[in-house]
Amino acid sequence: MIPQAKNTNQISFFSSLEGMLNAKHPLYVLANKIEWKIFEEAFLPLYSQNNGRPAKPIRLMVGLLILKHIRNVSDESVVEQWSENIYYQYLCGGTTFTPGKPCEASELVHFRKRIGESGIELILKESIRINGKDGDDDNVNVDTTVQEKNITFPTDSKLHHKIIKKCKQIANSEQLPVRQTYTRVLKQLRLDQRFRNHPKNKSKAGKADRKVKTIAGRLVRELERNLTPNSKYQRELELYQQILSQTRSTKNKIYSIHEPEVCCISKGKEHKKYEFGNKASFVKTDTGVIVGAMGFRNEYDGHTLPQVFEQVKRLIGKEPKRAKADRGYRGNKKIGETEILIPTTPRKSDSYYKKKQISKAHKKRAAIEPIIGHIKSDHRLNRNFYKGIVGDNINIMLAAAAFNFKRMMNKWKSSFLYFCQSLILSIAYHIRSKRVLMRDIFGMNTHVTIPFLSLS
Repeated sequence: MIPQAKNTNQISFFSSLEGMLNAKHPLYVLANKIEWKIFEEAFLPLYSQNNGRPAKPIRLMVGLLILKHIRNVSDESVVEQWSENIYYQYLCGGTTFTPGKPCEASELVHFRKRIGESGIELILKESIRINGKDGDDDNVNVDTTVQEKNITFPTDSKLHHKIIKKCKQIANSEQLPVRQTYTRVLKQLRLDQRFRNHPKNKSKAGKADRKVKTIAGRLVRELERNLTPNSKYQRELELYQQILSQTRSTKNKIYSIHEPEVCCISKGKEHKKYEFGNKASFVKTDTGVIVGAMGFRNEYDGHTLPQVFEQVKRLIGKEPKRAKADRGYRGNKKIGETEILIPTTPRKSDSYYKKKQISKAHKKRAAIEPIIGHIKSDHRLNRNFYKGIVGDNINIMLAAAAFNFKRMMNKWKSSFLYFCQSLILSIAYHIRSKRVLMRDIFGMNTHVTIPFLSLS
């Protein structure tokens, strides 16, 4: 049901948050810069008019999503920290301090599903608007990275053991007969699979692997015989059969049972040859604002550009004129109105000035690399905990939006510190001038002390 509107004109017996907080705090400034009405107008049609209990305020839920990725915490942690941090409560629309939890952590999951990718894209669009003119740049830089999924490192034996466990769970829940549970056999096979790299254990581990695969196949076939043809477990059994039939050279392998869309991506890193997740593409202006963030499976980088520029046009209202990319985007020179610049060997006929301009442009492109690193380490892109392909795209856009919000918070913080420093220096200058004037007139040796500054 539609959230109940708060009465902001009601007088409180307690002091309001607005009067208690520091007006120069970045979260305080951010709370007043974001246009919250945009989200309320866009998300209200997603709620029922009369049925169900009233939902939590939209500003509260959007604010919690923003805080989660700005502070790099989980759903449970951001809900817990909200009850302890008055700046969090002010950002989410609170007027007085509330000691209890604002909602259950699971409600954030339901809210993300409710607004979907289009709603998250609206949050990203607002983060670009907050950055003002910096987000309206004709020159952009494009690059891709891998967003790893929250799965274990996949091996065939792990998958086969999981299939056996899942088959037993299905048989128990449906009360189906099982000829053999293989509990004692599997315990011994697990011991045989250990220390497989030792020369004496290599053949024994290989035999154990084949035996586990055979047992998994038996249990799957037994379930297929006992279940009805159109049972609710039909898709799961097909997935198990696909895992059991895949070999070393099979394309489009399944690497995880609970996340079958995961891809194996190689980016040529020496320390990490393969990464399991999906590809994320980012578009950054030369001024440092993320104006595009999209998720893909494992497409060639050059094939992702048309969709990326469509999203940029939706977010900032125009296509960039120039996009600088690395050699992974070879084969593209112009897409729509956007010129693609890729590093190449300069021609002999090019002037020295033109060579320097091209070199300077591609040096600016390299600035997107540390930004992707910050998004990964500071805003939850390093490991994605959201479910499915939709969860991949949501996590990418929320991480980009959090980076844009944090960028402006840092800018406001540095401008306030610069203002304080200038004020202290001007005060010190006037005091020093007055001291010199007093010494010249009266011959006095004065000593003046102010906070953070000592003048003699």
